[in-house]
Amino acid sequence: MTATKPIRMVRALNQALADAMQADPAVVVMGEDIGLAGGPFNVTRGLQERFGERVIDTPISEAAITGAALGAALSGLKPVVEIMFMDFITLAMDQLVNQAAKAHFMFGGQASASMVLRTPHGGGQSAGPQHSQCLEAWVAHVPGLKVVCPATPADAYGLLRAAIDDPNPVVFVENKALYGMSGVLDSPPAVVPIGKARIARAGRDASVITYGAMVHRALEAAELLAAQGIEIEVVDLRSLQPWDKQTVLESVARTHRVVIAHEAVMSFGIGAEIAATIAHEGFDELDAPVLRVGAPFMPSPFAPSLEGPFMPAAKDVIAAVHELLGQGEIANA
Repeated sequence: MTATKPIRMVRALNQALADAMQADPAVVVMGEDIGLAGGPFNVTRGLQERFGERVIDTPISEAAITGAALGAALSGLKPVVEIMFMDFITLAMDQLVNQAAKAHFMFGGQASASMVLRTPHGGGQSAGPQHSQCLEAWVAHVPGLKVVCPATPADAYGLLRAAIDDPNPVVFVENKALYGMSGVLDSPPAVVPIGKARIARAGRDASVITYGAMVHRALEAAELLAAQGIEIEVVDLRSLQPWDKQTVLESVARTHRVVIAHEAVMSFGIGAEIAATIAHEGFDELDAPVLRVGAPFMPSPFAPSLEGPFMPAAKDVIAAVHELLGQGEIANA
């Protein structure tokens, strides 16, 4: 493989869809305003011109879109559904949770619901409490669904290709703040296996387990801590269901201190599941309690002056690491 010029995440996702459609005529794309408009974040721009009726503009009904996609998947197609904001999966939960997730089980393994539901989550755009939620813990709790959340353009491409090829329904979560982020994409781009984490930065003093946009805030925290002689290891989960327990526990064994960070509210989140697993299976490696960083238990504020403090940031990761190391709050964080 050879590295190419940097590419924005939105373009990496677009290329993954185009490459998958080029490789397999069974792949179709469905969603609101995804055709000529190119979708609300331009992920599907140009696909209708290339692939015609395989790019389907749908009515404004998340339930109808997801239900139609499941029917298409059971008929042998590989639909990729776009839901404009993750908040709106609430309108498709029966089709996703009771139907798509259960199809393989209900039909005795004779049916395959190979479909992908793409949806953006996250704040930072003053979009208010109905357009900023991180609801990945909901779907990660459902047997039969896989859930991924990339942090880089390369992983966005690789995980989307893997999700489309997977015989099971996959919820593909994209953080809105990362669409404009640039990164190098190999040529040809690599497929990233679902369920495998990556070490985004090696370290010795504490492990920060995270995913999505929080990976970059953790890396920012790592740079600031390194200037103080503290080296943290940043583990990018990439996949939330299934998650890479082996890589996480190996990191714990190296550093013996753990912070789990996500943009979603802390209560009953992804971090709680991972913390419980570490406490059970990695307890002997711990030199301090597992700490979590997440948003407070309240709706996302609309006003920028309130949304900023609401969202977990690098300074929160730094404060948690200092607490683990017994150094208290960092001055002027």
